[in-house]
Amino acid sequence: MPNNASKGLPTLAVELKDMVVTYAKQETIDPLRSLVRFVALGVGGSILLSLGLSILVLGGLRYLQMEQADTFDGDWSWSPYAIAGVFCVLVCAFSARAIGAAKRRDERAKRSRKG
Repeated sequence: MPNNASKGLPTLAVELKDMVVTYAKQETIDPLRSLVRFVALGVGGSILLSLGLSILVLGGLRYLQMEQADTFDGDWSWSPYAIAGVFCVLVCAFSARAIGAAKRRDERAKRSRKG
């Protein structure tokens, strides 16, 4: 262990400042950068996923309207829209269920350990 008595007070002050700055960067700025990167990738992924699903639903709707026109004509002209809407609701329901799946799994694991 170095002898601090041989160092002057200005040297110790500079070392203390450097140590505090390094610690602050390590404990605040680095985790914040990681969090920003994580959020940016999540937002970007959700935007791309929603665009892709929108195009998929629109393509399915147009397929039902154009290729299956004889099936959905007359009084049934509304049904391609209903099918596309039900598909959207199902995707939303499965997504909402998947969001809470990890939390429910952790809660079940905690209950099984206690019981």
